[in-house]
Amino acid sequence: MFQNQSMPPRGKINAASRRSSTLLPLLLVLTFAFVAAPRAFSQSTDTNAPSSPAALSKADYVVIKPVANMYRKPTQTSDVVSQAIFGSNAIRIAGKWHWVNIRTDDGYTGWVQSSAVHKLKGQRYGTSGDVVRVSDLSANLYREPDVTKHAPLLTLPWQSRLEALPDKVDEHNRWLKVRLPDGQLAFVQNGDVSSDFAPLTIEQTIAVAKKFLGVTYTWGGSSDFGFDCSGFTQMLMRLRGMVMPRDADLQAAWSGVVPVERKDLQAGDLLFFGDRPDHITHTGMYIGNCEFIHDTTHEHPGVQISVLDEQPWTKLLVACRRPKT
Repeated sequence: MFQNQSMPPRGKINAASRRSSTLLPLLLVLTFAFVAAPRAFSQSTDTNAPSSPAALSKADYVVIKPVANMYRKPTQTSDVVSQAIFGSNAIRIAGKWHWVNIRTDDGYTGWVQSSAVHKLKGQRYGTSGDVVRVSDLSANLYREPDVTKHAPLLTLPWQSRLEALPDKVDEHNRWLKVRLPDGQLAFVQNGDVSSDFAPLTIEQTIAVAKKFLGVTYTWGGSSDFGFDCSGFTQMLMRLRGMVMPRDADLQAAWSGVVPVERKDLQAGDLLFFGDRPDHITHTGMYIGNCEFIHDTTHEHPGVQISVLDEQPWTKLLVACRRPKT
C-alpha cells in the first residue's frame, strides 16, 4: 500500500496528514519503496504506548481467524494498523456495532470485526498445559487425521498457537489432536508444529528470517501471509525472546536496545532508515557482510536481502541499534 510515496513513521501524524505530506523530490525518489506501517492513533491521544505486563496478564478475547486485520477505526475502509494472528490473546478496550477495539500482547490497539475473535471465559488461550505453535510457513488443520477426505478447516500462519491434547491419534505419531479457541477439535500434522518455545540465537534467527525471502509486503502486516518492515523485525525479535514495540520509530527508541556505530555493526543488530534521525520510516536486521534482511517495496515487494553500502540504503541509514541480551 502507498508504494509510490514516502511515508512518515507510525503515529507521528494522522492518516489524512500522512497522505498529504511532502518531502524534497530527492527523498521522494529514494524513499518511495520502503515504508513503516501506519499507527493506529497518535502516541499522545490513546493509545499505542505499550501496556504494562500486569495489564496484559489477562485477556478478554482470542483471535480465531488465521490473520485478523486491526483497523484504525471500526470500518473496513479505514487504515489497517496491524494484524493479530490465530491464537493471539487480547484485551477489550471498547465495542461498537460488530466491531471490538482490542489491545494485543505487544501493547498495540486496533479495531477488529467481532467475527474474528472469540470471547474468553477465564484463562488465556494457549498459555498453559501442552501448547504448540506452527513452525512452518503455514499449517493446515483438519477435522479428522486425514489430508484427503475433506478440505482443511483452517490454514494457519507461522507462530499460531494451539492447545494440544494428550490423545494418541495414530501409531506413527504423525497426527496431533488440538483444541481450538472456540472449543472445536481439530487435527494437525506433527511436522507442522513444535512445542519448543526456547529463544533462538542470532544465527538461528537469521536462518529463520531467510525462510521468508519472497514473502510479499503487506501494509500493516504482522504475519507470514504478508509483513511490513516493522512487523517483520518485531517477529524476528520475538524469536529471540524479546517483545519489541510494533513501530519502527518506537523500536529505535525502545529501552531494549542500545545505540551502536555503523562501523561496529554485528549480525543481529537493527537498522533504521529515514531522511533524519527523528523521522524513521523503515527498518531491517543486519546479517553480516554488509547485508541486511528486511521487508520492503523497493524494486520488488517482499522480504529480501540488500547491501547496506548501496543506494538508497547507505544514504538513508539514520540509526543502528543492538538488542540487549
